[in-house]
Amino acid sequence: MQVPLLDLKAQYATIKDEVLAAVSEVLESQRCIGGPKVAELEEKIAAISDSRFAVGVSSGTDAILNSLMSLDIGVGDEVITTPFTFFATVGCIARAGARPVFVDIDPKTFNIDPALFESAITEKTKVIMPVHLFGQMSDMDPIMEIANKYNLAVIEDAAQSITSTYKGRKAGSIGTAGCFSFFPSKNLGGIGDGGMIVTNDEQLYERLFVMRNHGSKPKYYHKYIGGNFRLDAVQAAALLVKLPHLNEWSQGRRHNAAYYDKRFAGTVIKTPYINPDCVTIYNQYVIRVPRRDEVAAYLSEKNIGCAIYYPVPLHLQECFSYLGYKEGDFPESEKAAKEVLAIPVYPELTDEQLQYVASKIEEFVR
Repeated sequence: MQVPLLDLKAQYATIKDEVLAAVSEVLESQRCIGGPKVAELEEKIAAISDSRFAVGVSSGTDAILNSLMSLDIGVGDEVITTPFTFFATVGCIARAGARPVFVDIDPKTFNIDPALFESAITEKTKVIMPVHLFGQMSDMDPIMEIANKYNLAVIEDAAQSITSTYKGRKAGSIGTAGCFSFFPSKNLGGIGDGGMIVTNDEQLYERLFVMRNHGSKPKYYHKYIGGNFRLDAVQAAALLVKLPHLNEWSQGRRHNAAYYDKRFAGTVIKTPYINPDCVTIYNQYVIRVPRRDEVAAYLSEKNIGCAIYYPVPLHLQECFSYLGYKEGDFPESEKAAKEVLAIPVYPELTDEQLQYVASKIEEFVR
């Protein structure tokens, strides 16, 4: 049996005709940049995220970069975030000219540990950037309490967590801004790159809107130095087809996760811990296992897709060596990098596939 880590073809087969019709409509109109499809998607993403405003952008990475630039973050500023995340989170901080400052993770949730924030704050700190990793939101109340105490902006990196909730509040709606990714592998994935920024701050919204188009308003008149962060209409059209299915797809992931949780209970396999205050969308289902690399190799032999998110914490990446961090500085992030393994959880998995994945993992670690 073959079980890929993610099967986008299975999802596409269920909506193929609608996607082709939507894309064809854009091509016939030749409104390929911006336009009504992008505006409609912005309105709907804002609504499902309990936010007043949304700005479509070219990727989740550019959502973060635009947010930092629109908040005037640059040289001499510091941004506190986690070293256990995808590169874009920290890469954007550096690209904006600011200095990334790392804080270790909570070993249960893999999200940044709010108890460690305050000691990392200096007079140069301007932003806290929690990452809602693997589909579960960070512990936002203490984060916001600290941010408000020190008058700091909060950018939620919600690339993996659209529609996730924390105490009933949606991802992206709590901080100063929230950033989503529509990379094809996401729960709401496009047919290429795309992203979105949500906010409840009207002034920031207007700045984000202008900054995505080279800081130009009106055309050819530039108040700011922005970027080319525009969302393609073709992406918006495909995402509008997928959006009505998002809750059902996320529920399918939760159903599959519940199967694994029950199956692995009482074994050495550590299943994801979900904060009781949170509803996760399981962008990934990540277990912790002894001899992780051997388990991954064994699963590959058995034609089961798996992946390591993330094998090298960002404080140990060569390009960030100038920050002066060393091995041992963030032990929980480093430990997670050696133990985590993502296994298939997408909603199109059959019962037979789920059983096969679980049995092969148990077979190896037993």
